[in-house]
Amino acid sequence: MNAGVKRIAPGALDDLIGALTTRGYQVLGPTIQDHCIVYNVLQSTADLPIGWTDEQDAGTYRIRRRDDDAYFGYVVGPHSWKRYLYPPRSLLWRATRTDTGFSFERTAPAARYAFLGVRACELAAMHVQDRVFLDGPVVDPGYASLRERAFVVAVQCVEAGGTCFCVSMDTGPSVRDGADLTLTEIVGNGQHYFTVEAGTPAGAEVLAGLPHEDAADEHVRAAEAAVDAASAQMGRELDTDGIRELLHLQQNSPLWDEVADRCLTCGNCTMVCPTCFCHTVKDTTDLSGEIAERWREWDSCFTSDFSYIHGGGLRVTTRARYRHWITHKLASWHDQFDTSGCVGCGRCITWCPVGIDITQEVAALRQRAAAVA
Repeated sequence: MNAGVKRIAPGALDDLIGALTTRGYQVLGPTIQDHCIVYNVLQSTADLPIGWTDEQDAGTYRIRRRDDDAYFGYVVGPHSWKRYLYPPRSLLWRATRTDTGFSFERTAPAARYAFLGVRACELAAMHVQDRVFLDGPVVDPGYASLRERAFVVAVQCVEAGGTCFCVSMDTGPSVRDGADLTLTEIVGNGQHYFTVEAGTPAGAEVLAGLPHEDAADEHVRAAEAAVDAASAQMGRELDTDGIRELLHLQQNSPLWDEVADRCLTCGNCTMVCPTCFCHTVKDTTDLSGEIAERWREWDSCFTSDFSYIHGGGLRVTTRARYRHWITHKLASWHDQFDTSGCVGCGRCITWCPVGIDITQEVAALRQRAAAVA
């Protein structure tokens, strides 16, 4: 027996959702909406995409029925957990006129979220955003409050998607640390169960209240084999050897013009990315002049006015914007935060309307650099 690893039946996930709800968490997880698997509020396992999977390629996303009843038999959709820890639109403060001036109200108390179904690459993305919002000289109080109150239930990937390349980025498919509970789903040959490991005292306390048993060696081996199989199924590869130097030395490559001919500067890649954090700040007042508010909203380095300063924009061409995005993501992010800004989830490839593939663009830069060396 493996005392640290437990086994639970699929029905125990309803107990898990109930236990987290009782503790004051709003449980969020995968659901089907608008023909996509997205994250939303869960009331029970009936809300999960049971028996559904996704098919992904460059510029392509479809869901279809599986031939089993897997609860987590998909990869990742357009949503990331970033939308809850770093919301698309958030109130920073509100000022209300008084007889003596203005009274200021900060943001509302943070919600308590429980994330069910976090993949290894997504957990790695949370760690990347932690470096941005928590580890610098100035801590973002809104992010910190949401992050420290979150309960994370990770789910190991047992199959890879067509645009996945987490192995290349060393971010998956195996969950290593940072989750309160980690599940591995085994389904097939007449069996359906989850192995569970607690990664924190909070996770152990919740697990103790669920119907479970010690996992047998065969169950642990089956879980490990399933994750290993996902490692061998990556849909994409990205060679990261010397990538920082490569991108910094290829600032004037003609390949930027070639990708610019295809890029729509729509910003989809940055919106679906689980680590991008560009934003703008907007101040508003009501018609009476009694209330003023400051809001933070997601923005993108692909929008025409994002780099605008007095006198004009810094990146006025598509070439400049795409080059900046990929160079920041894979190179200068290391200089700022001592980590890559990419976790290999493949969302930017899947949700690009014209199918621009970051792994192919890096490979093309390598090929061009080698040809002129």
